[in-house]
Amino acid sequence: MKKIIALFSWLLISTCFLTLLTEFAESNHQADNLYRLIKSKRLKNRSQAELKADDEEYYYSATKTYINPQQYDLMLANKIKWLPGQPDGVDFDQYAGYVTVDPKTGRSLFYYFAESPQNSSTNPLLLWLNGGPGCSSLGYGAMSELGPFRVNKDGKTLFRNNYAWNNVANVVFLESPAGVGFSYSSTKSDYELNGDKLTAQDSYTFLVNWLERFPQYKTRDFYIAGESYAGHYVPQLAYTILLNNKNTKNTVINLKGIAIGNALIDGPTRSMGVYENLWTHALNSDHTHKGIFTYCDFAREGNDTKECETFLEKASDEIGDIDIYNIYAPICINPAFQNGSIGSVYNYDPCTDYYVEAYLNAREVQTVLHVKPTNWTACSNLFNWTDSPSTVLPTIKNLIASGIRVWIYSGDVDGIVPTTASRYSINALNLPVEIPWYPWYTNDEVGGYVEAYQGLTLVTVRGAGHLVPSDQPERALTLISSFLHGILPPSKP
Repeated sequence: MKKIIALFSWLLISTCFLTLLTEFAESNHQADNLYRLIKSKRLKNRSQAELKADDEEYYYSATKTYINPQQYDLMLANKIKWLPGQPDGVDFDQYAGYVTVDPKTGRSLFYYFAESPQNSSTNPLLLWLNGGPGCSSLGYGAMSELGPFRVNKDGKTLFRNNYAWNNVANVVFLESPAGVGFSYSSTKSDYELNGDKLTAQDSYTFLVNWLERFPQYKTRDFYIAGESYAGHYVPQLAYTILLNNKNTKNTVINLKGIAIGNALIDGPTRSMGVYENLWTHALNSDHTHKGIFTYCDFAREGNDTKECETFLEKASDEIGDIDIYNIYAPICINPAFQNGSIGSVYNYDPCTDYYVEAYLNAREVQTVLHVKPTNWTACSNLFNWTDSPSTVLPTIKNLIASGIRVWIYSGDVDGIVPTTASRYSINALNLPVEIPWYPWYTNDEVGGYVEAYQGLTLVTVRGAGHLVPSDQPERALTLISSFLHGILPPSKP
């Protein structure tokens, strides 16, 4: 019962907070999807999800996982000879295509896979998931953040990302659940069933079938990373893998760790962290901050008082029209396509979403990606989210207990899931500190800060917002390389 009360408290405060996103949501799909999730009436019917969020039954299905064992020919068919507009000198193999996760309903998930330019036969396998819920790991993760290419301003050609994560791992980008990006179901009612549990189950089914298609990776060290609402996806999928690994009839996935960035993992502590962050970053007045923390109760029912609502509205008004995902970044005011303009990972472009959408909707590109003709969008509005526990902290506790590596990283200028929210969430776990807070370095500059707890590591990334690899690509590569090697980021220049 306490969990359910906490959920309603989180919803009420989060709904008020998200009024500050309404203008921005029109130009940023991730904000729009998060807004719809919080506002959804279905959130009021989550008692089962709340009660089973830390229960094996919530993640493990007794039904037999669908596996198609004869897929090697599909690997060859999925190979990409070249991506339209890609630069010269591409020195790694790429693959893309569909993996069926439910043949009865015709549910298939799309993936893009970039192997490492060097040491692909020994580098680990990394799965990347974007959040939303309902946003594309291809459009955001692969084409705007950590993938090997980004899209130029012409919307037709690509430029190389020198700090791509496939430099240190073989990276799979999965569009999940069905209905996101190129992923689809032949049974439209499937979209109404999407939620945390089905997403975890389908992602697990995708993995075991993908490993049948790429059997050379079956015994490879495996990691999962993601950001935002993937703070749900990643821990839930990791726990699903650990539970299903006990079934010796299935492929045992060699899961070694997870890394989640600016991750939504606990509703009440996130709400408290958001408003603390707004004040400490000079986005709210002293008067408004005092009013919120006087009249709003983040943990219990009763925060919907008139006084609380008044101060939350004032907080929204005081912020103004900024990019809440990076509070110091410029916003996209007039997106314009430009031929002959070559981009750079060092120059932030707030209009990137428009170039990516144009590129992925080109018929030639979709043919090369082996997808059926699709009106591709960065985020889906096809479905309502049927289950979403207010916290995944119990799941994270289970992962810590299993002994796998657990990192939470945080861009320190994000306003939607700020570092303060991550710190409050971690504090709720009551983990002892093993290595105290210290600065870490990249290229002779402070890249951020680290604190290592028993079983969990917090890493901040200086100057990054919600999309860490996009805002600080070099620092993000140092971070993920350290994570994969099982060492903390360097403490000296």
